[in-house]
Amino acid sequence: MHPETTDQAQGEIRRVVVIGAGTMGHGIAHVCAAAGYEVWLNDVAAAAIDDGLTKIQQNLAIGVQKAKLTQAAADATRARLHAEPDLRVAASLADLVIEAAPENAALKRRIFQTVTETLPAGALLASNTSSIPLRQLAVDLPRPDRFLGLHFFNPVHLQPLLEVVRAEATSDAALASALAFARQLGKEPIVVRDVAGFASSRLGLALGLEAIRMLQEGVASAADIDKAMELGYRHPMGPLKLTDLVGLDVRLAIAETLAREIDPVRFAPPQLLRDLVAAGKLGKKTGEGFYKYGER
Repeated sequence: MHPETTDQAQGEIRRVVVIGAGTMGHGIAHVCAAAGYEVWLNDVAAAAIDDGLTKIQQNLAIGVQKAKLTQAAADATRARLHAEPDLRVAASLADLVIEAAPENAALKRRIFQTVTETLPAGALLASNTSSIPLRQLAVDLPRPDRFLGLHFFNPVHLQPLLEVVRAEATSDAALASALAFARQLGKEPIVVRDVAGFASSRLGLALGLEAIRMLQEGVASAADIDKAMELGYRHPMGPLKLTDLVGLDVRLAIAETLAREIDPVRFAPPQLLRDLVAAGKLGKKTGEGFYKYGER
């Protein structure tokens, strides 16, 4: 059941729509609902929405089991989550829309074109892109001053960082609303300029690509390369394990974007990465990447 639309001050966020129910999308929906927002989860596939809501329920159950939250808090979070397969209907409800579709600029632009048909004038529109410059996504947006990047990190309900990307036309008011929203989620926001890869993806990718090159050249095993960074530099997770968690296909897409936008040498994807993606070995989500995993 949908709430009645009411007038509100521009910048006030109460209702959030998340587009894309995959790993990032359902994680974003989870933290928004946990922070007290009413959340609608949308995806082109209705089954994906059901799967995303099921995974949120599983994560909430784990939180209760580990005494990280009460059963009442978990139930309240779940009650604030709604499925809405119609994108135009979902957008009409939103004070904030967060797009979490795959890293494909043309796909994201098509989504925004549909969203802006019904999006209220005062609402914020955000992309969770990890690498695509916002200027490529803001083409023909009717309110570019209300558009920015909200780059979350996986797993969203555990990672404290939220990268807020300010596009050229993003207004001061929109940025302030986004920062307030980030803090309401319990995240630590950083503000970065609209450059391919922003801050986190660019730095993380540089380390990840070099680790893949080292493995490709036989410098050391995947486990030992990761252990070097975990024990020598106190990284909580080595760069190859992290690539498996993020997804090799996602890392490849980011590398190709940065190679095209910044430097074709520094960010050239190693052949090993291309080969593993071509073989369908995308990391943890497929059961094998640089490591082998148990059942998916």
